[in-house]
Amino acid sequence: MIEDLKLEKMPKVNLNFLKKLSFLKKMDRNSILITIAIIAIVITGVLIYVNQRGGLTMPSFFRMSDKQLAEKAVNYINTSGISASKVSLVSYSVESGLVKIKIKVGTSEFDSYVTKDGKYLFAQAFDMNPKTDKAAGDKTNNQTAAKTTVEKSDNPMLEAFVVARCPYGLQMQRAMLEAVKNQPSLAQYIKARYIGSVSGNTITAMHGEAEAKENLRQICIREEQSDKYWNYVGCQMKASGTEVSCEKSTGVDSNKLSSCISDTKRGVAYAKKDFDLADKYGVSGSPTLILNGASVDESSYGGRSADGVKSMACAGFKTAAGFCSAKLSTAEAAVSFSASYSSGNDAASAGSGSGCQAAE
Repeated sequence: MIEDLKLEKMPKVNLNFLKKLSFLKKMDRNSILITIAIIAIVITGVLIYVNQRGGLTMPSFFRMSDKQLAEKAVNYINTSGISASKVSLVSYSVESGLVKIKIKVGTSEFDSYVTKDGKYLFAQAFDMNPKTDKAAGDKTNNQTAAKTTVEKSDNPMLEAFVVARCPYGLQMQRAMLEAVKNQPSLAQYIKARYIGSVSGNTITAMHGEAEAKENLRQICIREEQSDKYWNYVGCQMKASGTEVSCEKSTGVDSNKLSSCISDTKRGVAYAKKDFDLADKYGVSGSPTLILNGASVDESSYGGRSADGVKSMACAGFKTAAGFCSAKLSTAEAAVSFSASYSSGNDAASAGSGSGCQAAE
């Protein structure tokens, strides 16, 4: 009986606890040991099964797996209004203690990050240990020091450096479009420029070939059919994959556009001017705002909203233009592809201050 067991021979089993269990009092020592062994085998089997079926490690049996965290993040994006277009999970991995997820919006892919406890989602991560040489570091420091103030001008220019498939670049363009729609004369004081590089006679972009092609398409329309630019951009930012239909609906001359794209002395040459300016200003993220040659932070002027765009442009005037007194929408523009100007919730405003970074 259990009262006759020598406790010192079983140091790993709390027999004081076992004595309190009435059913165990009816078992002999061998039966107890066999029962404990069976329980241990069952627990081990369950853990092995879960590990094989769900890709979990032993510790993760008690928390969400990396795959579940990735799926949770995608579900949150699709239900919270962060993206007006449905996103899908492409892949996931672990990087620097975070779950890195690659998501797809239309034909474009982006990286985001989720904490292991499933509590926080980051739209992007900044590398705080970039591989740069001393000369590059000195150049960046000099540029930062030189851009502490904005010089006033009779003809100021607010340039927004973006890429066509960055959710936050689209957000900035959407805010600019809304400002121009309400105050058309603003168009001559703001300009969307593009980030990229030229390899041979081909331009490249942060998010691959599809983005590079759309960057070039928008650059050619901006340079050779400027009166169609904002209407075209406004159409294509509603949904991914609408480029051709938007050319037709906004009156873009497709033959002229194709000619510009294929003629490296036009399309690629226009793009290279944008890229050279981006290098001059030390631009690495989309969007980056440059006012009269100085870097500005949109959050100081009202964020990525129509009124914020107007306020930034007006900050560059020596003498304020008439439209500077107009009150435009202060709502943050929607992030990514969206049929409406603003998603109308707090998730959209979270985009201000975020951006897409060029790879090291």
